[in-house]
Amino acid sequence: MVKIEKFIPGGFALGTDKDGKKIFFWNALPGETVTEYEITKNKSSYAEAIATKIENPSPFRVEPKDECYLSTSPWQILDYHYELEQKSLLVQEIFREHQIKIDAPEVVTDGQDFNYRNKMEYALYYDIEKAKIFPAFHMRGSHRKIPIKNSSIERPEIFKKATEIIDDLNARGEEARKYQSLLLRCNQKGEVSGGLYENHKPHPMFDNLKDTICGEEYSYSPNGFFQINLPVYELALKEIKKHVSSKNVLDLYAGVGTIGLSVARGRDLTLVEVDKSAFGELRKNIDVLDISERGSARISAGHPWRRDDQTRVQKGNILALLAKSEDVLNYIEPEQTVILDPPRAGCDKKLIDRLLEVTPKKIIYLSCNPATQARDIKMLSEKYQIDLVKTFNFFPHTPHIENLIVMSKL
Repeated sequence: MVKIEKFIPGGFALGTDKDGKKIFFWNALPGETVTEYEITKNKSSYAEAIATKIENPSPFRVEPKDECYLSTSPWQILDYHYELEQKSLLVQEIFREHQIKIDAPEVVTDGQDFNYRNKMEYALYYDIEKAKIFPAFHMRGSHRKIPIKNSSIERPEIFKKATEIIDDLNARGEEARKYQSLLLRCNQKGEVSGGLYENHKPHPMFDNLKDTICGEEYSYSPNGFFQINLPVYELALKEIKKHVSSKNVLDLYAGVGTIGLSVARGRDLTLVEVDKSAFGELRKNIDVLDISERGSARISAGHPWRRDDQTRVQKGNILALLAKSEDVLNYIEPEQTVILDPPRAGCDKKLIDRLLEVTPKKIIYLSCNPATQARDIKMLSEKYQIDLVKTFNFFPHTPHIENLIVMSKL
């Protein structure tokens, strides 16, 4: 028997067996006692496991909606309000581990906790007895595929389209092993794009989708980077916009430009992105702008592109650069708002050092990994104070956390 102590960053529930070994559980909640479990990873100092039998179930445990929940959204077993509370406490604990004291932050949600994902990638599973292909997910902690008949975290248009594509494969007698996966994406209008990835062949290019965010339209590729939960992302952008007061804004790790172009379009804006595909989409999103309506003295109607090369393009007061954020440190200025939205690894140390050297007026840091965010904030705290901590529930029924920090110069 193993008593569950608490949730830890990453979403596991922590317990200790009779021999003192730490076990990280899925399918278990704090306060419960696990009497039977299946180990998925066994190391000398710890193990990972899936609880299969529970004694004294938590009052916050609820029946999961999907049979495949452990593969897609393992926190479906939590009451939703309890999930929000636990995510707030996890953020507070992560920052405490980095010697940063914060109050447990508000967790912002739009209340849509199912059918929120606008992108899904399915494996294909061939059922020998039924002689049919089914959409599938990989079993957590395993390479095994489990066929599914329904899934509730993606928008229903996506699952409907997946079913249609797989029905067509079955009608043509196709083999599942021919394909790597099926990727589909859906915009807020319900339009779906994407398709099958064949093994040993380059990934195809799919038709772009368009979505309106904060009143502005963006184009993006289904198989490129774009936010998964747009309604909650919009809430985050509206919060960020409240804190952009400087004339000059630098948006690092800009992706296709949705943060900078949504919150600072009427200002002197520089966007930096390293991925060539995302940068191509960023250029398209700038290219369609009718910036003559923005009222800047620097902008005139029909202002042409200035194409210095394929890594730097400008329109009016908006400049886009194809580069690593840590390689454009000379663009950081004192009277500036710097927006950071790095990958899970967080910011490069050279970038943090430069921010501390130049000390721009304000730093706005959105992160999908509060652990690396807290590490970076700890370093920045030498010359900055935290003005705001707010958590956004981009991924309901999963342990993933999106956290926003606003800092100003001391």
